[in-house]
Amino acid sequence: MANYSAADVKKLRELTGAGMMDCKKALDEAEGNVDKAVEILRVKGQKGVAKRESRTAENGAVIARIADDSSAGVIVELKCETDFVAKSPQFLAVIEAIATHIEATSPADIEALLASEIESGKTVQAYVDEANASLGEKIVLDRFAQFSGAYVGSYLHRTSPDLPPQVGVLVELDKADADIAKDVAQHIAAFAPQFLTRDEIPEETVANERRIAEETAKEEGKPEAALPKIVEGRVNGFFKENTLLDQPFAKDNKKTVQKVLDEAGVTLKRFARFRVGA
Repeated sequence: MANYSAADVKKLRELTGAGMMDCKKALDEAEGNVDKAVEILRVKGQKGVAKRESRTAENGAVIARIADDSSAGVIVELKCETDFVAKSPQFLAVIEAIATHIEATSPADIEALLASEIESGKTVQAYVDEANASLGEKIVLDRFAQFSGAYVGSYLHRTSPDLPPQVGVLVELDKADADIAKDVAQHIAAFAPQFLTRDEIPEETVANERRIAEETAKEEGKPEAALPKIVEGRVNGFFKENTLLDQPFAKDNKKTVQKVLDEAGVTLKRFARFRVGA
């Protein structure tokens, strides 16, 4: 089997606009060499490959759909090249159709989604490829999230009033609380936490932050005896910045998000935050 990663497949898709399966086949043939895979796709006549190589899909939209009883929800990001296409009815119809399809089929991951049949005889990948051709831009579908539980809520934010939402958040609570769900989702949209709890942060990430904190303190000439306390303080600062439950709450920075949830008697089970192109 060729030696390549999911990141290589994603890169090749972004470079060429070709479908995931075509990219995998090209990488197999190219023995994992992305540049050679681009040439293979061009030789095989993939539509638009040559002219899309230097293009980037940094515009687009994020949408969310919540079940009527708030027991489930979906968030999807679809990317394109220009804001002109991002706000077009055709582009928005594509992302709506994909979100509806996810609601109905609950695919396990992005690969399963792209390989699933959205219309009779047509996969989601083929559906996106058609959008590439008809809209004349690279259209990229590479992430979604789907939650189900006691209560699922969402928040969508427009960075410009004439564009579709560019930031979206999906949250799952252990019990119904529409106000808390909205407030926390808005907080997540604004402060972009990377993790829910400290336990989710990889050990190597924490160790690296600790090393950087210590080296920085030494560079600043801090006393050796004070280093442990300084390092712990800076690592805690990293936690507060990147861990949702440790962050000061947007509406009351004297409380952490964890404190707000505790006072409401609610547990936040998980969240997903998408910002177009990020």
